[in-house]
Amino acid sequence: MTTRHPGHGGLSRLRAVPGIRAVASYKRAWLPKDLVAGVVLTTLLVPQGMAYAELAGLPAITGLYTTILCLLGYAVFGPSRILVLGPDSSLGPMIAATVLPLVAADGDPDRAVALASMLAVMVAAIMILASVAKLGFIADLISKPTMIGYMNGLALTILVGQLPKLLGFKVEADNLLGECAGLVRKIAEGAVVPAAAVGLGGIALILVLQRFLPKVPAVLVMVVLAIAAAAVLDLDEHGVGLVGVLPEGFPPFTIPEVRLADLAPLLGGALGIALVSLADTISNASAFAARTGQEVRGNQEMAGVGAANLAAALFQGFPVSTSGSRTAVAERAGARSQLTGVVGALLIVLMLVLAPGLFRDLPQPALAAVVITASLSLADVPGAVRLWRQRRAEFLLCFAAFAGVALLGVLPGIAIAVALSVLNVFRRAWWPYDTVLGRVRGLEGYHDIRSYPSAERLPGLVIYRFDAPLFFANAKTFRDEVRRLADADPRPSWIVVAAEPMTDVDTTAADILEELDEVLNARDVHLVFAELKDPVRHKIERYELTRTIDPRHFFPTVEAAVAAFRLRTGAQWTSPDADGTAGTPPGGPK
Repeated sequence: MTTRHPGHGGLSRLRAVPGIRAVASYKRAWLPKDLVAGVVLTTLLVPQGMAYAELAGLPAITGLYTTILCLLGYAVFGPSRILVLGPDSSLGPMIAATVLPLVAADGDPDRAVALASMLAVMVAAIMILASVAKLGFIADLISKPTMIGYMNGLALTILVGQLPKLLGFKVEADNLLGECAGLVRKIAEGAVVPAAAVGLGGIALILVLQRFLPKVPAVLVMVVLAIAAAAVLDLDEHGVGLVGVLPEGFPPFTIPEVRLADLAPLLGGALGIALVSLADTISNASAFAARTGQEVRGNQEMAGVGAANLAAALFQGFPVSTSGSRTAVAERAGARSQLTGVVGALLIVLMLVLAPGLFRDLPQPALAAVVITASLSLADVPGAVRLWRQRRAEFLLCFAAFAGVALLGVLPGIAIAVALSVLNVFRRAWWPYDTVLGRVRGLEGYHDIRSYPSAERLPGLVIYRFDAPLFFANAKTFRDEVRRLADADPRPSWIVVAAEPMTDVDTTAADILEELDEVLNARDVHLVFAELKDPVRHKIERYELTRTIDPRHFFPTVEAAVAAFRLRTGAQWTSPDADGTAGTPPGGPK
């Protein structure tokens, strides 16, 4: 008998940690590329970290703390080799919408940081629990049209919220319309010209460099020039706010303390943030895995993002997500592993320890420029236009999600986006496409008479297709359409349901089917099923529907049902009547 060493189980569990596996399989040839990519990535991490912290309503330094810890946490527990996490422009307004109402009474920045850290703890718990329960599919709750609308609304919210900072003044308002009105009034009174010059010039410089010199670190170039301009021109004496000296050193380990009454509103925000973060993570992981030939492990990704949020939360950080732009920068710089992120984290630590005053002359409008250019990348106006041209119903979903964010706020907006996506799925199942089928010369099978009005039919037979599972919400619609077909003149003797799209029949639908069959039998009309899937057929038998529906009226194919009908009646294929009444589809045109 083989004796198992007691330490083997612990070693195997240790090797299961993605970071340990990555170290064991690391190739020495990757080291120079990872080091260079780490340096390049840091030039983006620092200004974006500070900018997105202020977008979330938190001190700029917390953005750097968050960046450091989330990179280290994901390097240990994240499965992707190059995915980069950090503060995100799409999460900033959600964090602010959750945290700022709870600190509005006293405006205490320490309390705001504690609340944001607790929010990150909750996001971490949700992501880790979702990973254990294998709930990655939840990311699909937001359809693409509603996500486009949500992101466009978010981009507009960020843009309007950052413009006062960009132009050198403040606007006090509770909603987007109020902010727009206040912005117009302040602009009419006059912007701070030096601040506006720095902010607008920063936006223009970033956009031009990103467009024509994509390999140049546009944000870093703008930040360096803004710092130089502030130092040379004494911009702080001309009404331009500066970042100032950052706190020196590394933050202490801190367990966030909040009031019990704060937990409920924080949980609501955490659920929305986790959903958006999950959607970002799955989409970014899939995109970059496809480029590098890696396999996407959605549940491990959720665990990795959860670990990154927890690490940030315990060192005065706030919720984070994956970043497509920073990951793209790391990839273009040659990143081969998570060592790139570790290098970036260590360089930020060195900056805080050795040179905390490095960004003291960075103008606040320059940070606003960073946020605004990031918000522009969130917007997808061409996507909304394409929806308008291709499918108006989905454009309306997109616009409703946009209006929800713009008029009601970021957190209600994400709730509206999810609700609209789910309701749209329900709507399609509630009122599915249905039609009558006929035979088309030269084509195999049976085809939609809407597409082929001249399709031939058999007198006394109707072939009806209902493109959805049959359940409580749509069973009456099915019943009413079948009754309408049965009331046609001349009355059919068989109604064959082409049931391949019916993936389920619930108990409510079964009761309605039983009543329907009894009504049809009284009129000497037979309800016949063809191509019913075995699991659904077994459910029908379990519901004892075969007491009323003749077991001989179940056929493996539509062809078999048609052949049985013709053998029984001798019917021949005929073209529709000249007036077209023989081919009126269920429910009229759709």
